[in-house]
Amino acid sequence: MRFAIPLADGKLTAHFGHCKSFAFIEVKDLSAPEIFQVTECEPPPHEPGVLPQWLYDNQITHVIAGGMGERARKLLEAKSIHVVVGAPLEKPEVLVSSFLLGKLEKGDNLCGHDENHICS
Repeated sequence: MRFAIPLADGKLTAHFGHCKSFAFIEVKDLSAPEIFQVTECEPPPHEPGVLPQWLYDNQITHVIAGGMGERARKLLEAKSIHVVVGAPLEKPEVLVSSFLLGKLEKGDNLCGHDENHICS
């Protein structure tokens, strides 16, 4: 599993499409999952539809986000990337650990755009 989490000041940011960086977190040994590697990556310049392709090209399997537009979510899911929206503004390692334990609390989608707006 390979997670991508949009960041601001070392924590999840509320707006997926306009983050300055992503934490890429790799998880090994799914029988006893644990975080293997954390890398911070700068995304390409913001343009509609670019982030889903970039994440796919970087072998991301899961995205944990605070907020995301419906169109961006659909583009990610079309590439078989699992999307979690409404996650709390926490450190990326905390979010992935909570997800792996089945304890990731989700709230409202913090994006607030309608389905025609692209937040990626």
